[in-house]
Amino acid sequence: MTDRVLVTGLGCVSGLGYGVDSNWQAAREGRSAIRDFPMTAGSGVAARVEGEPTAAPHLSTVEPERLRRLGRLDRLSAFTLEAGLEAVADAGLDRHPSLADRTAIVIGCGSGGNAVIETAYERLFARDQRKVHPQTIPSSMIAAPAAHLSMLLGIHGTVFTLSSACASSAHALGEAMHMIRAGRADVVLAGGAEACLTRGSFTGWQSLGVLASDTCRPFSRDRCGMVLGEGAAVLVLESESHAIARGARVHGELAGYGTSSDAVHMTAPDVEGIAAAIRAAHHDARVAFDTPALISAHGTGTALNDPAESAALHRVYGTALGRHRVVATKSAHGHMIGATGAIEFVLGLKALTDNAAPPLLNYLGPDPDCDLPLVLEPEAFEPDVLISNSFAFGGLNTVLVGRRA
Repeated sequence: MTDRVLVTGLGCVSGLGYGVDSNWQAAREGRSAIRDFPMTAGSGVAARVEGEPTAAPHLSTVEPERLRRLGRLDRLSAFTLEAGLEAVADAGLDRHPSLADRTAIVIGCGSGGNAVIETAYERLFARDQRKVHPQTIPSSMIAAPAAHLSMLLGIHGTVFTLSSACASSAHALGEAMHMIRAGRADVVLAGGAEACLTRGSFTGWQSLGVLASDTCRPFSRDRCGMVLGEGAAVLVLESESHAIARGARVHGELAGYGTSSDAVHMTAPDVEGIAAAIRAAHHDARVAFDTPALISAHGTGTALNDPAESAALHRVYGTALGRHRVVATKSAHGHMIGATGAIEFVLGLKALTDNAAPPLLNYLGPDPDCDLPLVLEPEAFEPDVLISNSFAFGGLNTVLVGRRA
């Protein structure tokens, strides 16, 4: 490790709103985006982004001709562009010469353009039509968000997509960190996006039996499942030397990254696999286990995930766990699948900056299998580091460590 990796730009969109400030204010105040929507047909709840993303604040400033050159945009790409433009503007890198060649893009997505795919299937199978929109394939590709962002910003460096289900954007941030440490890029736009709130996707998740009928209650008694959300979060990561040279404002540091694979079960988490990723992240960041931390839990509110994550936290931290605080912001913005690790890291960095831990929502009381130092009310807390957990189907575990600016 020859150069620290700093966070110089933040951007996001979720059911809590457009922009980092809107999302952080809502999370800090304990507001939720979870509610009934027509697409759920009275069978569940979701955390949907209101309005048309192509008319969002940052995208609406882009010249129409530039957007037309991108072709058809699924909501997946539109969310990514909105978050990416906010992050680049926040970093002061808009039209900066380093974007052209020494900047990379790594975007994590759990799935491709669900809305475009389902529209095509409806034409074929419900209406018995023989053709679909000519841009169905390029606009629904899982690689489309990263490609669209590179086209809009004129980025010619390395651009690719990572897909590891609910750990996708956390993997993207960690691998981007290693690209900068290795000197392969000065700047990386990294994060994730998901637009899975379509009828077909929602029905698939519902059939899996993991969706809540009322709301998301992480680590609570009587919890009944996860709640799907959508949106995107993009961070500008930058080598310390590059950031200093251009006088960049710094939000914090991406200091560590740990991964593991359970290699046990497709949907049931493994305690030791989770613990291994947490330990690896601490070792990478050179952070002691008793260093006061804000732990942004994966916290899905499901029967299997919450006890496994709780057991892993006790296994790793032992008696030092009481020095930490645990938050679970999926109770506010829902489970954004491929985007969730990135937005949780964004909100975690804001919490470090403001010394404020956002409350866990919808809590009904303690579960003896989930005995954690939870933040249940807005709380002033001055942790030294952020530990951000992301655990995915397939047993794919990723943990990020952040430090305050």
